[in-house]
Amino acid sequence: MREHDIDPSARERRPRGKRRFDDDETPFLKHGRQPRPASVSDDGDPDHPLVGDRWSTWDQAIHGPEPYPDWVVTELAAQDTELGVLKTGKEADVHLVRRAVPDTDRSCLLAVKRYRAPEHRLFHRDAGYLEGRRVRRSRETRAMAGRTSFGRQMIAGQWAAAEFAVLSRLWEIGVSLGTVAVPYPVQLIGTELMLEFIGDVDEGQAAPRLAQLRPEPDELRGLWEQLVDVLVVLARTGHAHGDLSPYNLLVHDGRLVLIDLPQAVDVVANPQGAEFLARDVRVVSTWFAARGLPAELTDPAALTGQLLREAGLR
Repeated sequence: MREHDIDPSARERRPRGKRRFDDDETPFLKHGRQPRPASVSDDGDPDHPLVGDRWSTWDQAIHGPEPYPDWVVTELAAQDTELGVLKTGKEADVHLVRRAVPDTDRSCLLAVKRYRAPEHRLFHRDAGYLEGRRVRRSRETRAMAGRTSFGRQMIAGQWAAAEFAVLSRLWEIGVSLGTVAVPYPVQLIGTELMLEFIGDVDEGQAAPRLAQLRPEPDELRGLWEQLVDVLVVLARTGHAHGDLSPYNLLVHDGRLVLIDLPQAVDVVANPQGAEFLARDVRVVSTWFAARGLPAELTDPAALTGQLLREAGLR
């Protein structure tokens, strides 16, 4: 019988090329990890979650300090849903995101800070803040110094990494002292920083900024004392906020919460560190004095001197 007399449908159709020994293995054995559930979303994409806008990125990220707070959702089945923009800023925008495991009560509200692409950032006076920060490879150092496209992307990554590191350190110190004055840093992935949402989690209403409040005298004094404690802790770690003002201090249930720390300055390594620290003190002292706090409490020179001593610079 000649080959062309054979029914074509009866022939065995073999794949082109050499057969791999693992062609019959399931995907998770080939790639070393279990795949996401194979549900298909409304847009027909099997990799897109049915409910949220994306799958949780917890397994791809750098995580905050352990032990993780109970409210942090770490399950890989969780999905992230975008709820809107909380704030726009000079170098980043902050979005409200709910991370939840479908069909369970596991859910948390997160403030997600996304640093803008270099060409869309509005904050360009970054040279002074970056002094004292080092990267390992000379190519990256040159690119950052020359503000090339790659260098600007490196700087954006440094902002996110620096903020994550400072928040993690302050959180750990706050836990040990019993007074946490920063949002918990949930995770860092690239230039996206996920943080504890400070405010009414049921309503999705962010806590007010200090600048929005008109505290009574007793409350004003209490907030000042909290602020001094926070600045002392920062100084003892060798840092100044670098851009401190009543607009990056939140007040939630009587507690002062420090936010927006990407420009945190190493006051020892940065030649301008003492100047940044003094400016931080001057700005907040002026605000509290204008609200009626006695001048002897808000003396910026006295507080600056105290903080420099705490940092070991005097």
